[in-house]
Amino acid sequence: MDTKNYVCTITAEQANQLKSIVEQKGFTLDQIPYSLWRARQNKLTIVAYASGKLTVQGPGTGEFIQFTLEPEVLKEARFGYETELAKIENPQMFEPHAGIDESGKGDYFGPLVIACAYTDATSAQNLLDAGVMDSKRISSDAKILQLDALIRKECAGKFSLITVGPEAYNRLYASFGNLNRLLAWGHAKSLEELLKLVPTCPRAISDQFASTEATVRNALQERGRAITLEQHPKAEADVAVAAASILARAEFVRVMKRLGESITLVLPKGAGPAVTQTAAAIYRNGGEEALRKVAKLHFAITAAIKQG
Repeated sequence: MDTKNYVCTITAEQANQLKSIVEQKGFTLDQIPYSLWRARQNKLTIVAYASGKLTVQGPGTGEFIQFTLEPEVLKEARFGYETELAKIENPQMFEPHAGIDESGKGDYFGPLVIACAYTDATSAQNLLDAGVMDSKRISSDAKILQLDALIRKECAGKFSLITVGPEAYNRLYASFGNLNRLLAWGHAKSLEELLKLVPTCPRAISDQFASTEATVRNALQERGRAITLEQHPKAEADVAVAAASILARAEFVRVMKRLGESITLVLPKGAGPAVTQTAAAIYRNGGEEALRKVAKLHFAITAAIKQG
């Protein structure tokens, strides 16, 4: 399989073992935030994160996985056989169903986007073969947009997008009173729109973001209440949910670009120091009204910059 991006989970012991191996192979080692170590050689980069995530990126990714990572550390051969293994480990993923996911809830700037995607046996296999995975595991906007185009073609007429721009988001947040209720509304609405397109869809899967499943169930509309809704942690392992996560993230990226262009600024993602600096500059120039058009005001960042 030709790939330049690979993500898996390893133990701390495996991370130490792999570190010794890449040192022996002459990789240059250093460290980046949240990592145990980073190793680089030519254009191949390997990062072991403290969370247990391992990423391998760049030319030579497939060769490194097949001839070093799997035989020497993971002790199993999965690379290139993901679809076949998924059919054995999770056969329900290849049955007709919908997946729901969102993007932007942790980003101060930009919209909240909720997507719902429908897959069956054929589209599930095609998407897995194309490398569709949870958007949070893909750091490149270009890769997100590339996969978005593929998913839109594969799931043509069988996906929905709910985009809540910052101004609407701020109004809805004030109305709902908390993020979980707002998310539940968005998930329910995206599912309802999908079921208008695919009324025979028998079930849907959503990540469990609230402390109780009733939060989403109570928000379901007429069509949504008539099908089976499953909510569980790490739902993005399901290909339909992963497809929805990419559709949502791609739309988030596009809207962020347009919002930035509207105020002639590049709006950073997330909620870190760069975001706070940009927000402070917007507030100085246009006050809270200017922020309201591009940001989610309930974040602590707003209060912090108001206090100076």
